[in-house]
Amino acid sequence: MIEPRRRLLLAAALTTALAVALVWTVAFDGYRRDPGGLSWRYALCWALFAGAAWAVRRAPVRRAVALILAGSAVLAVTGLVAPPRTSTDAYRYAWDGRVQASGTSPYDYVPAAPQLAPLRDAWLFPTGAACTGPDRARLASPGATPHCTLLNRPTVHTIYPPLAESYFFGVHLLSPDGARLKPLQVGGAVLSVAVTGALLLVLRRRGDPRTAAYWAWCPAVPVEAVNNAHVDVLGVLFTVAGLGVVAVRRARGGALLGAAVAAKLVPAVVLPGALSGVRRPRDAVAVLLPAAAVLALCYLPYLLASHDSVLGYLSGYLNEEGYRDASAGSRYALLRLLLPDAWALPVLVVVLLAVCGGVLWRGCPERPWRGALLVTGAAFLLLTPGYSWYALLLVALVALDGRWEWLAVAAAGTVAYVTARAFPAHGAVATTAYALAAAAVGVGWLVRRRAAAGSPRRPGRSWGAGHASRTAACPAVRVRGDRARTARPPR
Repeated sequence: MIEPRRRLLLAAALTTALAVALVWTVAFDGYRRDPGGLSWRYALCWALFAGAAWAVRRAPVRRAVALILAGSAVLAVTGLVAPPRTSTDAYRYAWDGRVQASGTSPYDYVPAAPQLAPLRDAWLFPTGAACTGPDRARLASPGATPHCTLLNRPTVHTIYPPLAESYFFGVHLLSPDGARLKPLQVGGAVLSVAVTGALLLVLRRRGDPRTAAYWAWCPAVPVEAVNNAHVDVLGVLFTVAGLGVVAVRRARGGALLGAAVAAKLVPAVVLPGALSGVRRPRDAVAVLLPAAAVLALCYLPYLLASHDSVLGYLSGYLNEEGYRDASAGSRYALLRLLLPDAWALPVLVVVLLAVCGGVLWRGCPERPWRGALLVTGAAFLLLTPGYSWYALLLVALVALDGRWEWLAVAAAGTVAYVTARAFPAHGAVATTAYALAAAAVGVGWLVRRRAAAGSPRRPGRSWGAGHASRTAACPAVRVRGDRARTARPPR
């Protein structure tokens, strides 16, 4: 048995090793030319992360919190050592910010539109020999000289919701000339550390703050939120804040969750968790109405300024990724192992409705992130997304609730996006990764169930519980209007 203080030293040593491994990984440009080699680097980072997170869970709380916050900042910096390695989305962010600075709505024109030609420069729109790279999208050109762009999908409208577009505009205004993508990466680093701080604040009162390490030290955070600068981290910040507030201030929490959806539509999946255990319609309205109001207010300026749809390429994206037609892509992979393709979408809807119903009826209002994790994790396992950065939301929910086994789903997303490229049957690799993740979640559920069965029974244990620690209990919450009063468990 390792002493708590030695666990702290071990966690610090492993976090330091993780920082070195992340620098080695981010500096390696292997996504297209050597995805297998890049995958081994990811595997090393995840192994070091697992060891560090295990070690800090029994370390003294105050020192562990300081280490978690410091480690979050150090690991965020590792994402700044190179330009984006595995995604080109940040180039679209920079372009949308530039378009807004010119006084044009980002929803009105596609990047290839001639109306925006005066905004093009040699960085985002190279010509000639610079168009030979694999990440260049060709554009129509009047002469023999090839024209291209670093933006992906240059012939479709932007897909990003309004708060994300406001963020791109703000970063553009604050960026010095010639900074390119570095300001977006720095913004991602600041936001990722801010998420760590929000997690620590929430868990200090209602949980174990040491589980914040699941976000602060997860390799997906410096890779996706910082190096690739994905705007998902902005939605994650509002989601964590919203779930932390909604149990005691329904309207304020709902407003923050509305902002999360306005930053990236994916956080809408946590709304059933925010309504955990709600019995009265007025309590649900107290959350959903502010959320809808904030979402509408974020969209309103763009609706007034735009001549085209502010939904952009959303419909086309859903078709392209196979979310509407199960036979068209690699979505619903686990369901398609067991069912005909035509059944996948209806069964998914039924299963998710059942999970949401269980969370709404028997969820823990004191810890809404528990239901949010269950719904979000189930959605990931059923949809089997192919992009690894979507899992940033899931990682934050794991940090709030402490059920680390769901991190296997986040790791499966990385396998589907990177490792599968190293194999001819990449779809089978991605499906296997999600199947193993589902098995890990099942094993974790069984272990926690047995641990809970062997521990003294506590009053008020919530549906889906299985957390063997003191924080697993769901104290009774008496709601009066917009204020919730929590009965604290005896010390």
